[in-house]
Amino acid sequence: MGRRHIDVAERRARLALRHRLAARARAASPEEVADSLVALHGTDPATVYLGVGARLAEPARTVPETERALYEDRTLVRMHGMRHTVFVFPAELTAVVHASTGVAVAARARAALIKDMAKAGAPDAAWLAEVEESALAALARRGQATAAELAEDEPRLREQFVYAAGKRYQGVHTVSSRLLRVLGVEGKVVRGRPLGSWTSTQFRWALSPEHPELDVAGAQADLLRRWLTTCGPATEADLKWWTGWRVTEVRRALTATGAREVSLDEGTAYVVADDTDPVAGPAEPWAALLPGLDPTAMGWQQRDWYLAPGLRPRLFDGSGNVGPTVWWDGRVVGGWAQRPDGEIVWRLLEREGVGRDAEAAVAEQAERLRDRLGPTRVTPRFRTPLEKELTA
Repeated sequence: MGRRHIDVAERRARLALRHRLAARARAASPEEVADSLVALHGTDPATVYLGVGARLAEPARTVPETERALYEDRTLVRMHGMRHTVFVFPAELTAVVHASTGVAVAARARAALIKDMAKAGAPDAAWLAEVEESALAALARRGQATAAELAEDEPRLREQFVYAAGKRYQGVHTVSSRLLRVLGVEGKVVRGRPLGSWTSTQFRWALSPEHPELDVAGAQADLLRRWLTTCGPATEADLKWWTGWRVTEVRRALTATGAREVSLDEGTAYVVADDTDPVAGPAEPWAALLPGLDPTAMGWQQRDWYLAPGLRPRLFDGSGNVGPTVWWDGRVVGGWAQRPDGEIVWRLLEREGVGRDAEAAVAEQAERLRDRLGPTRVTPRFRTPLEKELTA
């Protein structure tokens, strides 16, 4: 029996339901959203809240419920994950993420810090270990603290050293900024409550919740299985890009999970073993306004099935970060932005199959988003050409 072919229509149907974007698939809580998506991009704090709100059955409760999950119940944790990127994960996944992706990244990050400090004539690794131990003890006493507050307890965190001396990108780094980042990828500290509102990029640090040390191969298989359940079918290139693993690690995890091969228009892909049956889409088409860096828009390396190549120059920045996107029935059709007066403005870049019903649905989503944001103003951390045009 040959491999089953999954066409674009079915891929979009799976996306609508498993990413909680169709009306009948909406979630009851931020925890359900995070569990469904595996990871929410956390580099831009606003992305977490806007991405959750786009998927909740009652989006008016987005901010207090997400803050509860992150800072009170701590059922969601903001930490470094795949590709050295900050994500928000379900708390029960922290050990899996740390073992599957964090350990290798952390080793490289610490080695790079020690090497950079040595080149600059800064103190050695033994000195750094003393500072680290002292900083972690101070954080344990305080519960949560900014880098500046920790430096009050451990002044050596304020030490500076020159990075890449003599090169065009030469800069001055503080020990605190580099060390805390290393401790983050090592799974020793996580991002805590921000200093300002939920859109603030200034944050406190907190000690990581305790978790068991897992076998790397087992953790990689677990993470890949969870992601394929949400995002399958996916190609080997998609898996390698999303995880940041070597291709040998991806193939080992695919074998360990018993993933099944299927065919796509672009070639061979994989789904979890019990996910080969056809999936019917939602009864009604749907519209959504997703934020910059949303995990759906950033979920795959190969994106032609939901994002036309001609749209990318307007919707991505120069580093490959997606901006705010307008979706209609499983594909990106435009972008949106918030103006200084609070108005949500949007523009369609794709007209094929996008009629009056679609425009009315998008306009309704824009009005709901404006009401939900109220006096809050959101500017994406990574500005894109269309977002800049819409706010000019």
